[in-house]
Amino acid sequence: MQEQEARLRSIPGIGPVAALTLIAHMPELGNRSAKAIAALAGLAPFNVDSGTSRGKRHIRGGRKRIRDALYMAALTASRMPRAFKSHADQMKEAGKPFKVVIIALARKLLAIANAIIRDKTTFRRTT
Repeated sequence: MQEQEARLRSIPGIGPVAALTLIAHMPELGNRSAKAIAALAGLAPFNVDSGTSRGKRHIRGGRKRIRDALYMAALTASRMPRAFKSHADQMKEAGKPFKVVIIALARKLLAIANAIIRDKTTFRRTT
């Protein structure tokens, strides 16, 4: 468990609380696809369509504790200059609302955490 915590904490924005929350409340981490993990955490947008009408996409359901921990981690990561700030700034410039940006970053953090646990590596910035 300490090894997993160290790997998760290598991700910018993920601190001790978020890492332990992910380990404790999401045992599927590393064993499912990124889409399935996002749906389990309640970070995947679901459509509200009926017939020919197309509604908005909303996140719903899932594990609230995971979502709350990742929301706070995404807030931190969105302010870190070398981490995910550029991604957040691009979304803001595109006119996305603040909470949409933060939830997108939370889902991105979860997908990265899933890959790190699956591959047994640490976070490496690609650019």
